[in-house]
Amino acid sequence: MGSTRYDIDARYGRASKAGYGTKSAGEIFTQNAKRMAHKTMIPHGIAFRESRDSDVHPNSVPIILGLDVTGSMGHIPHELIREGLPKLMGGIIQGGVPDPALLFLGIGDHECDSYPLQVGQFESGDEELDMWLTRTYIESGGGGNAGESYLLAWYFAAFHTRTDAFEKRNQKGLLFTVGDEPCLKVLPASAIREIMGSGQQTYTHYELLEEAKKRYEVYHINVLHSDQALRANRDWKELLGQNCISIEDHREIPNVIKKIICEKYKDKTFRTTDIEGLDNVEML
Repeated sequence: MGSTRYDIDARYGRASKAGYGTKSAGEIFTQNAKRMAHKTMIPHGIAFRESRDSDVHPNSVPIILGLDVTGSMGHIPHELIREGLPKLMGGIIQGGVPDPALLFLGIGDHECDSYPLQVGQFESGDEELDMWLTRTYIESGGGGNAGESYLLAWYFAAFHTRTDAFEKRNQKGLLFTVGDEPCLKVLPASAIREIMGSGQQTYTHYELLEEAKKRYEVYHINVLHSDQALRANRDWKELLGQNCISIEDHREIPNVIKKIICEKYKDKTFRTTDIEGLDNVEML
């Protein structure tokens, strides 16, 4: 994966023909009408998603973006396909990081939802990234259980990804989750088996966060559009410190991610020994 380039001009032309700027979410995200996840994004049986170097991208930078697709956050993928994704990828490349490889995850609630985890592939090309994003099923679920399954992103990153950045260059990737609720605190072995097809161990969110941090710099973007998001902010600050980034306008998501990636990678190599994180980029 990741052997194609992100072509801004081609993307805008294709998006115009596809009607991304004018169509509703239901028209673009066609899995919604089917009320089921796309078969290629169901993680059951997946061993690994891989971010590998290529002639086109000799220094691949693995980036995971876990999008909350429950009821209160389901508009974010629509905003990304309309405008946010080209701003994100174009900004990263123009900011001096030419080899980004982006993997989308759809995050739900493993205690309530039919599809609490959906998984794309690491991609660099505009057409491929649009394909995986629009295949995402916006289940609009969740429940009244005071959290969502952001820890599934940490689980998948820790145990089901392989990257040349880490294996060849000892470089961490970057993992972002985006949401408006606290993280659920336990991932039972039974839930892992149901989602992935195998799994014998129950994990706490602390344990999975530490596992993910071995290979990724982990961030959460908390969208402050509700009282529940304001209440969740304290939990996220306790978990991630300055790597919890709070924003009031969801349209800032591409700018926040671009800023972090470019400051991490431009003109330097980010290695596993460099773990202090950025200066505070909280946007309140």
